Amino acid sequence: MQAAAPVVLVGGGHAAAAFAHSVRRAGFEGRVLMISGEPVLPYHRPPLSKKYLSDALPVEQILIRAAAWYEEQKIELHLGQRAQSIDRAAQRLWLAGGGALDYSQLVLLTGARPRRLPAAIGGDLQGVLVMRSLADADAMAPHLVAGRRMLVVGGGYIGLEAAAVAASKGLKVTLLEAAPRILQRVAAPATSDYFRALHRTRGVDLREGVALRRLRADGGRVSGAELEDGSHIEADVVLVGIGVQPNVELAELAGLAIDNGIAVDAYCRTSDPCILAAGDCCSFVFRGQRIRLESVQNANDQAAAAAHTVAGKDQPYAALPWFWSDQYDTKLQIAGLNLGYDDALLRPGKTERNLSVWYYRGEQLLAVDAINDAAAFVTAKRLLERGASVSKTAVMDAAAQFKDWLA
Repeated sequence: MQAAAPVVLVGGGHAAAAFAHSVRRAGFEGRVLMISGEPVLPYHRPPLSKKYLSDALPVEQILIRAAAWYEEQKIELHLGQRAQSIDRAAQRLWLAGGGALDYSQLVLLTGARPRRLPAAIGGDLQGVLVMRSLADADAMAPHLVAGRRMLVVGGGYIGLEAAAVAASKGLKVTLLEAAPRILQRVAAPATSDYFRALHRTRGVDLREGVALRRLRADGGRVSGAELEDGSHIEADVVLVGIGVQPNVELAELAGLAIDNGIAVDAYCRTSDPCILAAGDCCSFVFRGQRIRLESVQNANDQAAAAAHTVAGKDQPYAALPWFWSDQYDTKLQIAGLNLGYDDALLRPGKTERNLSVWYYRGEQLLAVDAINDAAAFVTAKRLLERGASVSKTAVMDAAAQFKDWLA
């Protein structure tokens, strides 16, 4: 009797590690193969732009699980190999280096990659870097030398976190944000105001509403930038933090449905019942609209749902988003997703370093940004998990106690 083909995972990030863990916990005993283009075991990505860069952590300290765990759980690793194409009719995955793997079920955990500046404006110059992978962080580390000049293009969380590390190491940092304010796409003005002030206090030259025209070069290496307002900036290194795009090419070539990522249902199934997807690469329905989330929480929880589907113990993915960002000695924790908010209330904390921003649509709480305020974050997360809300009057009452809202 011929053995069943294995379950094949394509990807080596948070979602892949979470799937491997969850599928064994769900009781699946069949073969599981992990195909990853990176030559290292799955690792925690958030520390790359934070503690890994700032504290020079060894790689072993950011691994999600040690090599022995994969061996114990019989997860067969194929590191440093890339998937090239999918033959859906034959249920076969072809590898870029030659060879193929048959699969009973294929799980696409292909993640996302950073958007880069066009080559026409200098995006391919030496010294123009991005921050997403371990290799990216290792490429950045030699540039973090006090006195050097760094230009950060993009005022989202990745750009701000990298700027914080660089400024803390004594670099002269300039940050450009083409939109009128930093974090405009993801946060209310009050959150932007806090982090703008934080970075400027630490010496970052933060410029909003100013776009990059082109980078300048000296012998093929970046030397500075020309801005749309006509000004010029000298730079020894440039970090580009202008968002990411999902890695959908493998799925698209195979004819799977694509809609702001690989489209999946509540059980992480794609348009092919033998192929699933989870994490940054895929989109799902949330509050009646199809979205794609870029977060560790989503990668872990969605991969767990996919694992239960593979194990024949279907559990729909119920997204309860949460995120975090560390900048200098400040911690931002976000509970929920503020999509479609029409009101944002600023609640002061016990000191000027503590505050929270509460997002509403009508009278329904959607999300909370908690800045150095763990109690606000925990309270909001518990409320959102229950599908509950709290009145705007209570949020704005400085004497109101968080514990009373959970009673």
